[in-house]
Amino acid sequence: MSQYCKITEGLEVVAWLSSHTLTTISQRDSSHPRHCKHQLGGQRLVNTDSLHFISRFFSSSDVHTEAVQAALAKHKERKMAVPMPSKRRSLVVQTSMDAYTPPDTSSGSEEEGGQGEGTPTSSQGSVSMEHWISRAIHQGSTTSSSSSSTQSGGSGAAGRLADVLAQTHVGKSGNSPSPSSASTYIPQPVTLTLPAISRVSAKIQQLVNTLKQPRRPPLREFFVDDFEELLEVQQPDPNQPRPEGAQMVAIRGEPLGVVTNWPPSLEAALQRWGTISPKAPCLTTMDTNGKPLYVLTYGKLWSRSIKVAYNILHKLGTKQEPMVRPGDRVALVFPNNDPAAFMVAFYGCLLAEVVPVPIEVPLTRKDAGSQQIGFLLGSCGVTVALTSDACHKGLPKGPTGEIPQFKGWPKLLWFVTESKHLSKPPRDWFPHIKDANNDTAYIEYKTCKDGSVLGVTVTRIALLTHCQALTQSCGYTEAEIIVNVLDFKKDVGLWHGILTSVMNMMHVISIPYSLMKVNPLSWIQKVCQYKAKVACVKSRDMHWALVAHRDQRDINLSSLRMLVVADGSNPWSISSCDAFLNVFQSKGLRPEVICPCASSAEALTVAIRRPTDDSNQPPGRGVLSMQGLSYGVIRVDSEERLSVLTVQDVGTVMPGALMCVVKPEGVPQLCRTDEIGELCVCSIATGMSYYGLSGMTKNTFEVFPTSSSGAPISEYPFTRTGLLGFIGPGGLVFVSGKMDGLMVVSGRRHNADDIVATALAVEPMKFVYRGRIAVFSVTVLHDERIVVVAEQRPDSTEEDSFQWMSRVLQAIDSIHNVGVFCLALVPANTLPKTPLGGIHLSETKQLFLEGSLHPCNVLMCPHTCVTNLPKPRQKQPGLSIGPASVMVGNLVSGKRIAQASGRDLGQIEDNDQFLFLSEVLQWRAQTTPDHVLFTLLSSKGAVLSSLTCLQLHKRAEKIAAMLMERGHLQDGDHVALVYPPGIDLIAAFYGCLYAGCVPITVRPPHPQNIATTLPTVKMIVEVSRSACVMTSQVISKLLKSKEASAAVDVRAWPPVLDTDDLPKKKPPQLYKPSNPDTLAYLDFSVSTTGMLAGVKMSHTATSAFCRSIKLQCELYPSREVAICLDPYCGLGFVLWCLCSVYSGHQSILIPPSELEVNPALWLLAVSQFRVRDTFCSYSVMELCTKGLGLQTESLKVFFSDMFGGDSFLYPLCMCVCVCVCVCVCSRGLDLSRVRTCVVVAEERPRIALTQSFSKLFKDLGLHPRAVSTSFGCRVNLAICLQGTSGPDPTTVYVDMRALRHDRVRLVERGSPHSLPLMESGKILPGVRIIIANPETKGPLGDSHLGEIWVHCAHNGSGYFTVYGDEALQSDHFNSRLSFGDTQTVWARTGYLGFLRRTELTDASGERHDALYVVGALDEAMELRGMRYHPIDIETSVIRTHKSIMECAVFPWTNLLVVVVELEGSEQEALDLVPLVTNAVLEEHYLIVGVVVVVDIGVIPINSRGEKQRMHLRDGFLADQLDPIYVAYNM
Repeated sequence: MSQYCKITEGLEVVAWLSSHTLTTISQRDSSHPRHCKHQLGGQRLVNTDSLHFISRFFSSSDVHTEAVQAALAKHKERKMAVPMPSKRRSLVVQTSMDAYTPPDTSSGSEEEGGQGEGTPTSSQGSVSMEHWISRAIHQGSTTSSSSSSTQSGGSGAAGRLADVLAQTHVGKSGNSPSPSSASTYIPQPVTLTLPAISRVSAKIQQLVNTLKQPRRPPLREFFVDDFEELLEVQQPDPNQPRPEGAQMVAIRGEPLGVVTNWPPSLEAALQRWGTISPKAPCLTTMDTNGKPLYVLTYGKLWSRSIKVAYNILHKLGTKQEPMVRPGDRVALVFPNNDPAAFMVAFYGCLLAEVVPVPIEVPLTRKDAGSQQIGFLLGSCGVTVALTSDACHKGLPKGPTGEIPQFKGWPKLLWFVTESKHLSKPPRDWFPHIKDANNDTAYIEYKTCKDGSVLGVTVTRIALLTHCQALTQSCGYTEAEIIVNVLDFKKDVGLWHGILTSVMNMMHVISIPYSLMKVNPLSWIQKVCQYKAKVACVKSRDMHWALVAHRDQRDINLSSLRMLVVADGSNPWSISSCDAFLNVFQSKGLRPEVICPCASSAEALTVAIRRPTDDSNQPPGRGVLSMQGLSYGVIRVDSEERLSVLTVQDVGTVMPGALMCVVKPEGVPQLCRTDEIGELCVCSIATGMSYYGLSGMTKNTFEVFPTSSSGAPISEYPFTRTGLLGFIGPGGLVFVSGKMDGLMVVSGRRHNADDIVATALAVEPMKFVYRGRIAVFSVTVLHDERIVVVAEQRPDSTEEDSFQWMSRVLQAIDSIHNVGVFCLALVPANTLPKTPLGGIHLSETKQLFLEGSLHPCNVLMCPHTCVTNLPKPRQKQPGLSIGPASVMVGNLVSGKRIAQASGRDLGQIEDNDQFLFLSEVLQWRAQTTPDHVLFTLLSSKGAVLSSLTCLQLHKRAEKIAAMLMERGHLQDGDHVALVYPPGIDLIAAFYGCLYAGCVPITVRPPHPQNIATTLPTVKMIVEVSRSACVMTSQVISKLLKSKEASAAVDVRAWPPVLDTDDLPKKKPPQLYKPSNPDTLAYLDFSVSTTGMLAGVKMSHTATSAFCRSIKLQCELYPSREVAICLDPYCGLGFVLWCLCSVYSGHQSILIPPSELEVNPALWLLAVSQFRVRDTFCSYSVMELCTKGLGLQTESLKVFFSDMFGGDSFLYPLCMCVCVCVCVCVCSRGLDLSRVRTCVVVAEERPRIALTQSFSKLFKDLGLHPRAVSTSFGCRVNLAICLQGTSGPDPTTVYVDMRALRHDRVRLVERGSPHSLPLMESGKILPGVRIIIANPETKGPLGDSHLGEIWVHCAHNGSGYFTVYGDEALQSDHFNSRLSFGDTQTVWARTGYLGFLRRTELTDASGERHDALYVVGALDEAMELRGMRYHPIDIETSVIRTHKSIMECAVFPWTNLLVVVVELEGSEQEALDLVPLVTNAVLEEHYLIVGVVVVVDIGVIPINSRGEKQRMHLRDGFLADQLDPIYVAYNM
């Protein structure tokens, strides 16, 4: 059925009317007068000759509010299925209502001020809700956004999180199909009754149940398609409405009449009235009590303006060099309660022929938008600011009493315009009054959508023509009284209250904003008192009057002939107009008096409804489908439908102007008659340009609309108004929104004002403040996402606020068919304001993007909104590639199999002939008894103890004797060594070897944290089946203390031997193993996934390991090596206890715990002992870097206090700050002798940390190439280690998107999605590496990411025991390739990486093969069919906000959980939720399910500095983290 209007050629128009509508109106008129709105709409086309607009003003409710309430009515009694956010009690602040001052609910004076004016609180004439409820239930509406991202993986149920908001969706009509999905998912309500301690895990499970998806198919090895991820492109809906009308024709306004007594310029008008009628009142100002404060007559205005003009031109600067010349720009800075001083200054500038630039008063140096105003003043070359005496005194002052230079502002001379401060002009001096010309009259500032401020220049001829057009349109006559509530410095308030009023010698009653805050009825009272004929207001002023009128009597508005509604172009002003008329019609207000107008800074007044004497001539109304509007098409709808927009006309085109409607984007082509476009005006009375911006000027003020054939419709340029709308029957102009408020989401247009009105219609004014709500869009993942921010009332509870937020999401979803990406509530009075109290939209958006908004409630809905994620990676059926074709393919494509090996072990030296470490120690005790092997340092850097070869040998003998005598141990028994890092641990280890026992090194429990650390000790002792425990006397007492008994069963300990009291005799004989493959020691550790296991290390593997390290690092008895590692497992244990005995070098031992007391201890030892080789962990390196960083911060504060942040010396001080800190900390450090500084790790190299460390200590002689990393794992404790003679470590940049598909593609540094990876060190001698597919176990080419497999003599022999699933670990030590070299036995490292042959050569002259470790296979997350590594996501998250100290991510079923540590105020916690969600979406194409904000130190980290993500996951699900805030994204 046709629902569009066709407007024929020329000025012929078609009126749309529905016979059904007329019938229902007549039937309802008696019982329900509120339904009697005339509708610009119908079901059929009607002859224009027989019909005209029919409308009656009557009591009218807000249909939109009823529609919203109807859409939500059936959900009212149901519980939410989506879990509420968890918030720490300290964040829930109950504000005392007695001490609370409500915020300015004024809603603002600027463009933002009109938002949300469509919700009158008047309850008169309300209708029963049953009709709407039944329609909402039976009609049904599914949302386009609720389909969510079925692409994000799994069933359709997975993404439909918007449905969860209220368990079901109100339906959308059949002619508005969803662009995303036609299916509907209705989850059932979830009712939970759980103890408090399990609330987090219950909420997780609740969210998981909502998002439950089938698991992804396993990753395939080879893919035919490319790995490039292409974002899903929103496909146009084939059923979307399209414009079908004829091409519109430009509409011409009535001719601008020529009146003989019109002055040739505005200055001439002022001169006329100032001399002919000097005592005629021009302007009356009011105080805050509503009493007249001052009356400015035309005579005073004329004389004072002359005085100001003279002083501007002759009293600033010198006669030879005046500061201001004609044509220069000057700023006008006047408060909103002093229109008289502003008026005098403005006309003084016109008389002096200088260009006034009216701006707002800067109250502080950090006012919202103040910096952008300063940029405008600077670009205009403003050097002088005119202001009043009172304003000048109120400006912020510096210590010397001078007004400081505001941020971004040019240096200004402040000039007070009061007469007492001005010189009297000579009698023979008069300003030159010229006819209006094309010189610039004034510049009006305009704030853009992005917060930038532009200056619109208005010429003198445009100024005069505009005043004439307003005079003709409004029928202004001399001596008329006009009440002005608007801002007199710009827009409608300036045009009517300052300019046109003077042209017609009118009397303006100015109502200041401060009076409106105290008495919202003040403007109505002044209309009555002065019997004013005209009033200029905004719809918010009408709304305030409705709220406050109940106690007022004796109100008579019969004198009003015109009530100008300045924001009548806002579609939602219609409700305020109707409600105001409904209440005040009985007070003498006539329906035809209300005159909405449309205006813009560029086009000035675009259209205005004329006052008419014919009360039977109704205004135009249109009931339009929001579905159609979102596609830019006019579709008439029924007012009974839920998703409709009722618009009123804003009158006709201005006299002397030509108007057309063009497409908003692209070439300015004329729209069709049933199409929404941007209004363009061709007239003299418009702005001329954006000052200093020729390019933008051409695109806005010099537009030549074209017809469909491409021919321009006029030889004169048009000006874009920034208003969206259409021209209806009779030439009436309808505005549906603004370009600045336009948000294009998935190809559909939505207006911010519409979203505001819908949000406020949900239980209006109960939870948020009217007019204190902002709607804007942010670009995330190549599409705009809607963000709603509102100020929350202090008396709202957490649960009530969350319920309201959920209902708002449901309402916007149902009414507008679009999802809200983020809804945030902030405390009252915290959003940045415009000078007249409205929300500063661009500043609010900036705070949101910076993470400085500090909301008290946040609800994110990425699952609902993000529908353009890349398609999940899925296995292609029917594709099978066998091993043979793979090998051939590699050969054909020139790809080499990814395998490499270290150099040969070489010739055997003296100590290499021994098969056992115990024999090496005995040999050294005989040959070099006094050679020092170990030196232990204290926290102050002093030598605490040392061991020579002979001392270690003798002490080990005594320990062996004790084990045999007191412990009664046999060969092969296991002994747990529970010692702090030191000499005792080393002696105990060799004592066990001498006795034939198997040592297991165990970290001792922490005395201050026994409850957490002691159970781990007990578990290792039990799992390793230790026959006894050897320890020191102090720890022995700790193991049996009362505190220990509270944590474990102390009676279950095996015998505990104290080695502080050793026997004096030697053992009868030292044990020598019969077979070198027997067990030497067990290496127990806990992986990052939380699995505890002991790796069996044989004597052969131990000796081979030590020999390999000796060759790689060139270790000899003459060398000193500094070791700052934990000595309990992995390479740290080998370097601490074994290598010195094997190689004979001296090890300087530095316990990492001592660095907490003295962060410089490690580097001091390196410098003091002139060490060439040193080993540390990432935690040690980070401690040194941060320790210096803290001192850097303290120096920054010192310099900031001394010189000030704006001083030119401050940046210079910051440059030297790091150098000063290094000197303070180093105390003579010299790191120039360091040859290798190796970070021992079992993870991907942390490039950022190593580079920061190198850069920080570069000035102390540390060479950047000296810093490198090693790589080892459980099955092989060291695979790579940067030696002394190898090439420098290389860094490559790979495409992160390719890695998700297990592909390796090298890119240039700085490329999008590039990931830097550093080589993990040179492959150790005797080590062979191959990259294999972890699923198929086939070898891979060097362009693939796969599991690192290793074959060498020092591989572990196997797991002694696995505290977990042993079946999964069966092939870790003895795997074979499925094809290729199937004979070699490999050990699987469990780490993903790749090999690259570099251009560098090693010592043998061959090209160097570099190994790059990407991440642990156990920790890799398979999401959306792709492989993600936690560290990549964590790096992105940490970059988002300065307060994020650390981050960890883990999956839980199909949810991605992000835990961030907050360094700062808890009030910043909620700022992080949108930032984290956005960052992960943008960089990784993943939707975060849960964001958890915790305190610093909550994320568990092991001794190697690795995050224990699985422990963190278990703690979160068990509700043991005490989070600050937990957000469940929907």
